[in-house]
Amino acid sequence: MSAPKPDRAKPRVIAFANQKGGVGKTTTAINLATAIAAESRVLLFDLDPQGNASTGLGVERTARGAGTYALMVEDRPLADVLRPTPVPNLTLVPADGDLAGAEVELVGLDDREKRLRHILAGEGMPPCDYVFLDCPPSLGLLTLNALAAADGVLVPLQTEFFALEGVSQITKTIERVRRFINPGLALEGIVLTMYDRRNNLSELVAQDVRGFFKDKVFETVIPRNIRLSEAPSHGLPVSLYDPRSPGAVAYAALAAEFRQREKARRS
Repeated sequence: MSAPKPDRAKPRVIAFANQKGGVGKTTTAINLATAIAAESRVLLFDLDPQGNASTGLGVERTARGAGTYALMVEDRPLADVLRPTPVPNLTLVPADGDLAGAEVELVGLDDREKRLRHILAGEGMPPCDYVFLDCPPSLGLLTLNALAAADGVLVPLQTEFFALEGVSQITKTIERVRRFINPGLALEGIVLTMYDRRNNLSELVAQDVRGFFKDKVFETVIPRNIRLSEAPSHGLPVSLYDPRSPGAVAYAALAAEFRQREKARRS
């Protein structure tokens, strides 16, 4: 992870969470991390047993070795599970094959919901500006660990009929975690994904979400784009697979907006 010196001692930790699957959560985590890594050092944790963030960054299932399961359940040192990616300044902690069993095994461990928080606060952390946590599409112990460790939660939200119902669940969960585990947790923002300008429903959903969540919703929307779907099969973020595609352009714009929000937050 070589890059300019970070402007903060402690990295900012962002969880990408939505208990509904198929909303572009991992796609957003990979591609926003890639765009942010152009100017900052990013460490991405794949906390989803499906391991799609690992595959999407070129780490095949058979080549992953130790990862988030070994780190959180077996107390493996963080340095042992870091993996390089095709993206300069972006390092990955992959989802290893045993991660599917972590939900059950974490139940019997001390501080089960805070294990990731302790890891991120430990001495083995590499120098980085941001830690991104790609959560599974559920509200189990893996996601709870991410929320307990995070400063903010970014919610990718598909522009479909049930969108508001899904986001209301995650916001209630954020409030519970803030009350009982992590008082500093905040809703970082909502990213509208899979937006289809030819579909009136997409625009209606976008209006409803913006009307309810106001400025928490990013102005940038992520369109439906075949290149976004193809890129993971090549083990690449879309900006490396097809930098001129609408998906790549949208995530570059989202990164710029993210940086602006970060600058405003620090001022």
